[in-house]
Amino acid sequence: MSDSTLAASRGRAGERALPGFGRAALPAVTPLDPGVLDALAAELATVVGADAVLRDEPARLSASTDWAHMSPVLAPLLPGGVADVVVRPPDVAGIAAAVGAAHRHRVPVTVRGQGTGNYGQGIPLFGGLVIDTTAAARILAVEDGWLTAEAGASFVLMEKAALATGQELAILPSTVGSTVAGFIAGGSGGTGSIANGAIWDGYLRSLLVVPCTDDAVPVEVPFPDNTAMAHAFGVNGVIAQATVALRPARRWTGLFASFPELAGAVAAGEELFDLAPTPRLLSLDEAGIIATYRPVDPAMPADRVSLRGIVTEDSVAAARAVVEQHGGRVDAVRPKGPAHIASLSYNHTTYRVRKVRPELTHLQCMGPGLTRRRAEVAALAPESLIHLEGFLTANGRDWVSMLFLRYDGPDDLYERMARLADVEVYVDDPHTWELHHGRLDLVREAAARFDPDGLLNPGKLPAPTPATPS
Repeated sequence: MSDSTLAASRGRAGERALPGFGRAALPAVTPLDPGVLDALAAELATVVGADAVLRDEPARLSASTDWAHMSPVLAPLLPGGVADVVVRPPDVAGIAAAVGAAHRHRVPVTVRGQGTGNYGQGIPLFGGLVIDTTAAARILAVEDGWLTAEAGASFVLMEKAALATGQELAILPSTVGSTVAGFIAGGSGGTGSIANGAIWDGYLRSLLVVPCTDDAVPVEVPFPDNTAMAHAFGVNGVIAQATVALRPARRWTGLFASFPELAGAVAAGEELFDLAPTPRLLSLDEAGIIATYRPVDPAMPADRVSLRGIVTEDSVAAARAVVEQHGGRVDAVRPKGPAHIASLSYNHTTYRVRKVRPELTHLQCMGPGLTRRRAEVAALAPESLIHLEGFLTANGRDWVSMLFLRYDGPDDLYERMARLADVEVYVDDPHTWELHHGRLDLVREAAARFDPDGLLNPGKLPAPTPATPS
């Protein structure tokens, strides 16, 4: 997935309550002129090769699907929109050529990587052209502190290339098969975010962005201007190449601990925030979540709160002391555990929980009420379960959360979202295909520059709210 959006990690807690966006109306769609689509496909075949242009139904449906089925709010509304043409450019030049061709024919463009972790944001609501970037997958350079790759490069290949130079990626998503541009456009953080924050916090040195114009000449966009493209669903320019941050590689191991109750696990986790070196990942699950995980793992007892960390080998003793000080125990230390721990993080938790308990849905949250007012949260959301991730926010290290609760329809869900703010739990609504974070002014400015005709992933960037007359 691109990963869980977790845009709630920005700003002050009181600014994060954003209920109600998940019920936007699906736009009316007018079929595109078949002659225009034929002309576009013919031009694409000329510039990138006929084998890279797909119009068969299985290919179009596959390229028009993301994880919207994981949302009971969106499932009745989506999929809504199917690609008319799919193109798989082999490189940056091919991506630019495809964007230029679509603009000349005035065909909407949706760009995608693997489509994981998105909830309608990767679906072409107006049809048109889907650019599948996964064939443009080369690692172009590995420098001291930076790696440059084409849009479709996977994090598996990027991490391997970095490790060959004694470095590792500063941030990578929980789905390591994700593409770099897909993660930048759809995600916000992941493994490494407890130390390095979100992708707009210095992770992006440079992006090569293709404007949706006739000539479509790629433009290099440096930091911090390129943060407007982060978590923007590709509405404001097509990311064709990215240079992202590396850190010196460390010898990581997986630490699995458990506790009889939540308070001790939370206290231990918050002390481990400051473990030196900082863990690469720190996740916490209440016992009810552990009970859904398959297969059963003896390092995660189903009747106890689980705290898992990717920590350095040299810090295991210190981490063990912290766990035991707060009433927990270390159930396992596994040198090959980090990959498994990462697979139990962020939106992977949603996938695992809902496979066993489909009556539940999830909300992405932050706020002290998650851990300090748990009984009040339970009163507002009976049967709720909490998954926590350590994350470096603007206010220091804190928890971001997946809150699982019973789904009894959208009206009930959005009422609970609003009431959760009263107990200091602030929701970043995942059940929407529209952008709704606090950086929309930056996104709109970049869209005006790189997508003057509004052809990029239309239906995802809401219009500005009209000013109220004084």
